[in-house]
Amino acid sequence: MNRLVLAAALLASAAPLAAETHRIEAGEGAGTRLQEALILAAPGDVIELGEGRFILTDGLSLDVDGVTVQGAGMDKSILDFTGQQGAGEGLLVTSDNVTLRGFGIENPKGDGIKSKGADMIIYDSVRVEWTGGPKATNGAYGIYPVESVGVLVQRSKVVGASDAGIYVGQSRDITVRGNLVEYNVAGIEIENSRRALVTENIATHNTGGLLVFDLPGLPVMGGGNVIMRRNVVKDNDTPNFAPPGNIVASVRRGTGILVMANDGVLIEDNALEGNATAHVMVISYMQPFDDARYNPYARNVIIGPNAFGRGGDDPQLDGKEALLEAFGGALPPVLWDGIVEDDNGLRIAEGVTGWSLNLSRPGQSMAEAQPGPLDLTPLESWEFPKVGAPAELEARLK
Repeated sequence: MNRLVLAAALLASAAPLAAETHRIEAGEGAGTRLQEALILAAPGDVIELGEGRFILTDGLSLDVDGVTVQGAGMDKSILDFTGQQGAGEGLLVTSDNVTLRGFGIENPKGDGIKSKGADMIIYDSVRVEWTGGPKATNGAYGIYPVESVGVLVQRSKVVGASDAGIYVGQSRDITVRGNLVEYNVAGIEIENSRRALVTENIATHNTGGLLVFDLPGLPVMGGGNVIMRRNVVKDNDTPNFAPPGNIVASVRRGTGILVMANDGVLIEDNALEGNATAHVMVISYMQPFDDARYNPYARNVIIGPNAFGRGGDDPQLDGKEALLEAFGGALPPVLWDGIVEDDNGLRIAEGVTGWSLNLSRPGQSMAEAQPGPLDLTPLESWEFPKVGAPAELEARLK
């Protein structure tokens, strides 16, 4: 063999294998075939789901980088976990650069899709639904990326989660865009995460629409730099069905947007209508904690111009009759607990009205509240850091 032929043979043997598409059809043994494909896939491969209902009794898992799971549509390729054994998630992803697109998950015993430590992940046109309606026995989270850098959730739908429909936790560089969340306790929740853009979503018929929390005792602390822009937050009127002891069990029916103990949140250009307790609530963390890293105050929260429609007319608050009488039958759109650290709590745009509980410290008894009109000097302009998923994630969608 001459040198040129030998070199060509060596190059050919060293080249990576071409990405493959593995098509899985619904029917007998589909769960086994699908899990086998997820295990044996190589980076760059596509797992293609045919149309139909995949009857599954066990959860699925993926731990291979660079894999795409692609269905025929969120209402056409359906992973049905109604008969699932155990209480695990429907699909668990623990690898990077994964794309999940175009399929539905129904009735998992635990979370719908959980991705943990999965950087640069895309959820696109995915549906997670508990079809029996709101129940405390439903799984906690529908779409659940946690401990990740680079998260994009778009054009997806979650119905019936007993905690949050879309929950992004302990992550950074996040975009949640163009989704529909309904009949969950919390529609969308950003928790202990940084640099998140929540935009163009519809949150309706949840207990609370959009939530931004920072909680103590978690591995990743210090959430903030979150923009909530151009969302429709409407008729969040479902009674709270979270299991007792869950942090969102305290969310009041009729909450539009709730910010708790976060640093740097911008709320602007949203349409809020029919949220009976409050369109926007900004509060500190009120429960005891022993985490020295934790800051319980809401800091640097900016409420810019929003379209505030009917709301605050049936607040789920103690003394609501007196409050409604004091404010003429409906509470103003913004509720603030009044607790501030170093004069950097809540800031509002010209024309934004609200009311304050006029509390002075986290953990203070609500019996000491002195409700009154919000008395803040309006901002004329503001700047906010750039937030959202990395450009590489957007490029993968093209």
